Amino acid sequence: MNRPIRIGSRGSQLALWQANHILYALRDAGYKVELEVIRTTGDRMQQPGFVPPAGLDGKGIFIKEIEEALESGRIDLAVHSLKDLPTQIAPQFTLAAIPKRADARDVWVCEPYWALHTLPEGGKVGTTSPRRRAQLLALRPDLEFVEIRGNIDTRLKKLEKGDADALVLAAAGLDRLKRAEWVHQRFSPEEMCPAPGQGALALETRAVDCPATDDADDERDAYVRGAIAFFEHTHTRFCVDAERAVLHTLGGGCQLPIGAYCTPEDDHYRLYAQVVAPDGEAMVQLAMTAPLTANPCEIGQKLAADLIAQGALELLAPISELA
Repeated sequence: MNRPIRIGSRGSQLALWQANHILYALRDAGYKVELEVIRTTGDRMQQPGFVPPAGLDGKGIFIKEIEEALESGRIDLAVHSLKDLPTQIAPQFTLAAIPKRADARDVWVCEPYWALHTLPEGGKVGTTSPRRRAQLLALRPDLEFVEIRGNIDTRLKKLEKGDADALVLAAAGLDRLKRAEWVHQRFSPEEMCPAPGQGALALETRAVDCPATDDADDERDAYVRGAIAFFEHTHTRFCVDAERAVLHTLGGGCQLPIGAYCTPEDDHYRLYAQVVAPDGEAMVQLAMTAPLTANPCEIGQKLAADLIAQGALELLAPISELA
């Protein structure tokens, strides 16, 4: 295959770090690789004055244009933040590799007050995440929230300007961009359970026998899947599959206050999940363990069913009715 492997990515600082991380590793392995930056609906939504198109439901807004380029053959490989992906991707695509995950936790960013409990009453936290808002309210009902959008540097500059007293961000993004000096508290999953798949990357290709391809394309796709196979990390794949199964079974997406976090521990996996009422006044949280040989989707579905039995859907109902 003389043609370089073409990677598609969003153009944010973090997305480019992630794509280049994969690009350089492939080049080190001897492959020719190119990068194409693709602007998505989600990127446009973060610009002032953007008017969302009619019928936009928020699902897949950071991947739609990238998947279109992948399906058409303009790119061979898409690099995503896994938490941006819907729990079910279209059948013409496959998550060909899931690399080893970075720190999945949420972190507290606030210069004067280095932990959540030290922030004065009524402090303003910048976040657009319904999950983080609900979880923070469960810990501190007095908090107020302001919407702060944009890439990590944009948010940090807005914090410095005083638009908010503190931020809550994903540890992985700050660590990857070497902004860890801003991190003053890393929340335990029991305090703030991360979004399913947080901290993980997804390497997406066309599926085997994708309907849009011919024999030459199939050969090309097989070559790309073979090239990226070394990125696959077994424990991370199991954990994110279990987490995403929880989210899918609960019928959720990024607009619902659902957290799920799975981790390997000695000879088993531990899966923990939280569902929080939007006002933080009620919460259902459960954990279960499973052997290393378990089916991750099955244990995710089982934990979600247990959450439902404990009233999780009633907590989500006010948001679901607005969707």
